[in-house]
Amino acid sequence: MAGQSRKWMILVATIWIQAFTGTNFDFSAYSSDLKSILGISQVQLNYLAVASDLGKVFGWSSGLALLYLPLWVVLFMAAFMGFFGYGLQWLVIRNIISLPYILVFLLCLLAGCSICWFNTVCFVLCTQNFPANRPLALSLTVAFNGVSAALYTLAGNAIDSSSHEIYLLLNAFIPLITSIAALIPIIRQPSLDPLPPDGVRRDSLIFFILNFLAILTGIYLLIFGSSTSHGTRALLLFAGAIFLLIFPLCIPGMVYARAWFHRAVHSSLSLHGSGFILVDVDDLELHKELITRESSYHENGDETVYGIIKQKDSGEKEGCCDTVVKKDQLAMLGEEHPASMLIRRLDFWLYYIAYICGGTIGLVYSNNLGQIAQSLGQSSNTTTLVTLYSSFSFFGRLLSAAPDYLRAKIYFARTAWLTIALVPTPIAFFLLAASGNGVALHISTALVGLSSGFIFAAAVSITAELFGPNSLGVNHNILITNIPIGSLVYGILAAIVYDSNVSSSLNIATDSGVCMGRQCYFLTFVWWGCLSVLGLTSSLLLFLRTRHAYDQFELKRVSSITLLY
Repeated sequence: MAGQSRKWMILVATIWIQAFTGTNFDFSAYSSDLKSILGISQVQLNYLAVASDLGKVFGWSSGLALLYLPLWVVLFMAAFMGFFGYGLQWLVIRNIISLPYILVFLLCLLAGCSICWFNTVCFVLCTQNFPANRPLALSLTVAFNGVSAALYTLAGNAIDSSSHEIYLLLNAFIPLITSIAALIPIIRQPSLDPLPPDGVRRDSLIFFILNFLAILTGIYLLIFGSSTSHGTRALLLFAGAIFLLIFPLCIPGMVYARAWFHRAVHSSLSLHGSGFILVDVDDLELHKELITRESSYHENGDETVYGIIKQKDSGEKEGCCDTVVKKDQLAMLGEEHPASMLIRRLDFWLYYIAYICGGTIGLVYSNNLGQIAQSLGQSSNTTTLVTLYSSFSFFGRLLSAAPDYLRAKIYFARTAWLTIALVPTPIAFFLLAASGNGVALHISTALVGLSSGFIFAAAVSITAELFGPNSLGVNHNILITNIPIGSLVYGILAAIVYDSNVSSSLNIATDSGVCMGRQCYFLTFVWWGCLSVLGLTSSLLLFLRTRHAYDQFELKRVSSITLLY
């Protein structure tokens, strides 16, 4: 019981780490001030945003560090990277010190690298302590990374609501304080025995309650985090958010106490009667269930090689669409793909395009949100927009667990959910291109946040299912190289359009090169909308190519449950 109790403390500590280390999401809150202090163009400001995302390219370094150093040491290395990266930027923006542009760029890179290291630590903690409920643990904790901007907005309002540079100071100190708070649970990691069937179901119930609390937390931050407040009210609102982050510590104890009470009084109530199935006992690890290829492929005259269905020539001509969908299809999920095989797979590149034209565009949009709001005359609503994006990104990340919660009621391939999640993004950008008013800006920000949040959280599970769980670390790092690439390309596109309209703007602050009016981002929104349609199309093709493998997996899972019961 003590070991089970400590693992939930670790989960809550992981939630704290994720909630306070998504520091790249509040870049737009202080980017205009940073641009003014450094006296740089929009293109140069974009390079600073890219530097933060470029830290993901060095994500492998955190895994390498874990091979030789204890987990808590890697955690504090990440904390001090962020402390120096953001702390020195705060000194620059306060005019306490003066640094050349290239050093500020390197500081942004260091701060971005710290985020990746924090994420690696959280991923390892979830994997080690929740092997049976790993997807649920990952989706829950990763979701809280999306509320960082809303939490920092509340903290900033509580300290000084009129200061934008306060975000850099908070980015430097809060992750370090959170790491100290999470230290004891991480050091005292329990040695866990395999869970019995009733233990798996009890843990699933706890995850269900924690997700419900997470939804309440998101609603709280959406309502109060987007409103301007100061003084005592701001302090109370921030204290309420902290309470909602601490309260999950009580839930496992309540569930265990309930189970003990039922055993003690021989109650007829049981968890077995719950109406939802989160994780089946026989579905603990995907790759263990799918080690056998379907014999039906051979009976149909097809050959299966390395998890790919290779169709024999039948003498019939197929259309272009059929060729794209059926050529070298995956025969099964969970087949391990080393990097050399991965980059030769059409499925990977469809997935890569869907990600770079979906989630990555959403991230670049959030980086430019400060300038977008400013150009549309919504500067006073910048923090509200940042909170809105953050909150809906959080809800999107929570929704990524929908396939696991709903599979007993309704089943869709996870790649189908990915396609559905990409739909709001082109709608949002074309809405922004068509109308530049405040209502359209708020609606579009919410849609982009919801869509990109789902993609960020679901990508880990999709990568494991399509290309193998044991190769996840390498393959997922290859996949997310699209983030710095997309950040650079899309950001430069936006910056060039922005700077080209500065001279024609009706209201120009010549000392800082500010563009005002809809034309500043009109072409950018059109381009981003068209690219997101490309991502949606690519995702649809990926779903059509992988649907057969998902269907075969689900049939096998249902059959195994039928045999058991």
